[in-house]
Amino acid sequence: MASGAAPPATDARRPIAGMVLVLLSTVAWSFSGLFTRMLTTDVVTGIAWRSFFGAVFTALPMLLGGRSRGLDVPRFSWPMAYLVLAVAACSACTVGALFMTSIANAAVIYATTPFMAAALSFLFVRERQQGRTLLASAVSLVGVVVIVSSGFGSGGLVGDVASVGMALSFAFIIVLPKVYPGLDLQAASILGAAITFAVFAPFGQARAMPAHDWVVLAGFGFTNFTVALYLFLVGARHLAAAQAALIGTLDIVLAPFWVWLAFDERPSVATLVGGSMIFLVVAWHILLEWRDEVKRRRPRVVGAAI
Repeated sequence: MASGAAPPATDARRPIAGMVLVLLSTVAWSFSGLFTRMLTTDVVTGIAWRSFFGAVFTALPMLLGGRSRGLDVPRFSWPMAYLVLAVAACSACTVGALFMTSIANAAVIYATTPFMAAALSFLFVRERQQGRTLLASAVSLVGVVVIVSSGFGSGGLVGDVASVGMALSFAFIIVLPKVYPGLDLQAASILGAAITFAVFAPFGQARAMPAHDWVVLAGFGFTNFTVALYLFLVGARHLAAAQAALIGTLDIVLAPFWVWLAFDERPSVATLVGGSMIFLVVAWHILLEWRDEVKRRRPRVVGAAI
């Protein structure tokens, strides 16, 4: 590990901005199921080229903007290496899980991310979580169990393992920039995606892909990787790890909604009930955070002596 580790980067002055950014990233991430349903290619090709387009779209603004730092190779450090590997693992496991297991299995396993992030934060920096955050995480997990109650167990073992890898690697992505706030998030995203592409591309079937899949993968990489990951990494720095991951569980509510709009795939009663639980508890948590922030910013009135 690199020496001189900084303390946690939770910014108590900007929790509202952090929540807004994480919410926007969750909306962008919620399109992952829609993009996956639209693809006709195999899982290996999907992993490789989604990562390729994600890396390209993440690097493009730096290069076109003429910023010299866009051409610099980031200085090696073990925390940076861990973050790069976490991005690479999460990129591969996310697409792999969506391809190889049921959405129900992937959703319920992904819902453990807040607990993993909270545990990692406590392990690395002793970041204690508020009681309401832990309560909201538990209620959110119950909501996910309700959603998947009729379909749990239908996925494959490999996909389930990929889902565990997705949740664990994403928990590391949440925690590492908070432990080491000097990490170059943009460079880590580009390098992580490039590694994923280099590993999977030789085994893919890119030459056989129709134009439709190229367009879908480009949109997948831009929306689900570049935009969503960047917004989340920036926003999560202003929140406790479990809070950021908890807001991200709204993806479980939004993803079925987009599929319903595009494919007329109507959600089940269990999805509506569990999704309502998740939405309400996240809304409750955000409103309490907003109330506390208003109280912190309200100037204290000191009575004048008569």
